[in-house]
Amino acid sequence: MAQSQKFQGPPRKDRPDIEINKTSEQKFWQRPDFTFLLYLLFILGSFYIWHGMEEARRQEIPFSEFLEYVDKGKVKEAVITERYIAGVLDEIDDRTHQPKQFITVPLRDLDMARMLEEKGVRFVVRHESNWLSNFFFNWVLPFSILFLLWGWMAQRMGGLGRGFLNIGNRIRIHPDELPKVTFDDVAGVESAKQELKEVVEFLKDPSRLQRLGARPPKGVLLMGPPGTGKTLLARAVAGEAGVPFFSISGSEFIEMFVGVGAARVRELFEQARKHAPCIIFIDEIDAVGGARGLGPAVGGHDEREQTLNQLLSEMDGFDPSSGVVVMAATNRPEILDKALLRAGRFDRQVVVDKPDLEAREAILKIHTRRMRLAPDVDLKVIAARTPGFVGADLENICNEAAIMALRHNHDQVTMEDFEAAIDRVIAGPVKQGRGLSPEEKRRVAYHESGHTLVAEAVPTGEPVHKVTIIPRGSGALGFTLQLPVEEKFLSTVGELKDQIAILLGGRTAEELIYGDVSSGAANDLERATEIARNMVTRLGMSEELGPATWGRYRQLSFLGQEQEERNYSEETARCIDRQVRELVEEGRQRAEAILTRNRRVLDALAGELEQREVMDGEEVRALLEREGFEREGGE
Repeated sequence: MAQSQKFQGPPRKDRPDIEINKTSEQKFWQRPDFTFLLYLLFILGSFYIWHGMEEARRQEIPFSEFLEYVDKGKVKEAVITERYIAGVLDEIDDRTHQPKQFITVPLRDLDMARMLEEKGVRFVVRHESNWLSNFFFNWVLPFSILFLLWGWMAQRMGGLGRGFLNIGNRIRIHPDELPKVTFDDVAGVESAKQELKEVVEFLKDPSRLQRLGARPPKGVLLMGPPGTGKTLLARAVAGEAGVPFFSISGSEFIEMFVGVGAARVRELFEQARKHAPCIIFIDEIDAVGGARGLGPAVGGHDEREQTLNQLLSEMDGFDPSSGVVVMAATNRPEILDKALLRAGRFDRQVVVDKPDLEAREAILKIHTRRMRLAPDVDLKVIAARTPGFVGADLENICNEAAIMALRHNHDQVTMEDFEAAIDRVIAGPVKQGRGLSPEEKRRVAYHESGHTLVAEAVPTGEPVHKVTIIPRGSGALGFTLQLPVEEKFLSTVGELKDQIAILLGGRTAEELIYGDVSSGAANDLERATEIARNMVTRLGMSEELGPATWGRYRQLSFLGQEQEERNYSEETARCIDRQVRELVEEGRQRAEAILTRNRRVLDALAGELEQREVMDGEEVRALLEREGFEREGGE
């Protein structure tokens, strides 16, 4: 039962021929009519099976033999109708070990029956065959059951589409009933928006660009880390231009059957040409657009390469004046095939990077415009507390803050709810029912107090915003949170050395108080060593090795992975290790000097933190002022 699917764009005043079939978005097996077919199939199948079993249990015997059984008294019971006589004999069936069941057609002319019996004639009576019943039970019903089962399996595999081997297409069209997304709904990516506004102008008025003799862009590739808003930008372009928006994921081109991906690409562009001007958006294009020849292939071409070849052919073949713009998004542009990135296919490559401080604040304003915020909520502080967060992370924080407000029965979302949401996202949820022992709690309080005092003492240390010793789900037994005064993109030698000292402040405090160290400083040591190694090998901040870089670092993707290629000798490697140890040891000695000079303040802060478990920055600085805290340099 093949069902064709028509892909249509959103209705527009200037395009009355484009309509939306609302029920086409609903999967076939989820519709009420298909549920009815399933029930009907079950009833007919049950009836057919029962009918066949009944026929199999009854053995047809000649009417003359039935008369002999009656004469000998072997008929145990019988049911007589106008068309047949059925019953049970007083004999055991060797196959079923049950009394034999029989069925026979009687002869209504009893005189003839007696005459035939007297002559010893064995006769069988037949009525005229009911061809309609035989045709239904022997042909219509079995084939209907098989046909319905085949149709259901094909629909579950993706729909019949234009043939069973095509397994349907997965193109999704966004109708006008969905909330319209415009550039006003996108914040934090102003440079990318400016690049895409020109695409919108072309879609609205293609002749304007053609009058100047220019060629409109065929494709736009959005690349950047996950969650930065690449898909949202593509929908905003379609919303601004008011054109149909075809959306499909790169992984949905590939199926188990060879040739399905290429067929889907052809159908995608065919439908787009019918509804031009429009936008084709391929999400995660790296799933189908990876460089060819890198993986194993049978005969030089596999299904993925055939799909990519068809995509390259379609992008190179359609008329640029047709008004079809292909947009794609990826997190891994480095693995894309070079033929896909050349001019004439993806003409524009727009980087959608992580937002800075002002961009994060703008994103928070968009995500909180429908929320009931308390007067104490400061979005700028929230933006400052979330460096490195992308749009998806900020949306998650706003949602978690609303959940926190609901959990505490707040009428409005308060700043406290946002603080709790940020802590949950960064460090995980609070561990319930798993508190620290008194000795562990005191050690963690001294550890975090060491971080806090060194951060407040060094010249370039950022102000402490919050200190807590409440265990979190990520394995953190506590943390010290610093709030940057302003967004920074560069770091000096002094700032990096101060960071090393701050990271080693917790371990140094434990060593100063207890005479030994614990495993709680593992992450601090790892980060301090990484900073020191980068200063020596990548930033040219080593006095002994001078202004040079050692080792090649190749960024694998926007996800942050890097690969190091060693290009220096063993002697240089030993020198690098020595310089790294000296930088880390220098940071430890600075932290020890600060904490030794402020031993009384360290005890007071640790005792207060052990009792209260959480202290904000203002409370910490008030305690330091009260106890006579001395900063580095005697200030």
